[in-house]
Amino acid sequence: MAATELKVHVVRLDDGLPLPEYAREGDAGLDLAARTAVTLPAGEWSVVPTGIAIELPPGWAGFVLPRSGLAAKHGITCLNTPGLIDSGYRDELKVVLINHGRADYTVERGDRIAQLVVQPVPRIVWAPVDSLTHSQRGTGGFGHSGY
Repeated sequence: MAATELKVHVVRLDDGLPLPEYAREGDAGLDLAARTAVTLPAGEWSVVPTGIAIELPPGWAGFVLPRSGLAAKHGITCLNTPGLIDSGYRDELKVVLINHGRADYTVERGDRIAQLVVQPVPRIVWAPVDSLTHSQRGTGGFGHSGY
């Protein structure tokens, strides 16, 4: 069964970079590339442009997520994970990278720095009630399950 396709308008702000693409068949995230080189000192962060602007349809949102390889090998991740891209946003996509590693790390132009996952998001309509239905989880709060 083929996945559903969604046409998303994209403006290339840098013709020297590829459009985001899936690394493998069945992947959920499209790889985002760095438009500029930046050195991240250990413990510091930087906003890295990607060279694209997109137009998501109403009812859809983009989520910028870290790349597991960068995190596992170098301690590089996204500071505000997930980064939320609303359907009305039209500026260049940028990624806030942070270096949790012990050494400086240089992101080169064109390096894959994050993933973009696009998902439908329903519009919430609140339905006030006097009580909620019982669940096994209940109201125990953080750490209530013992894990």
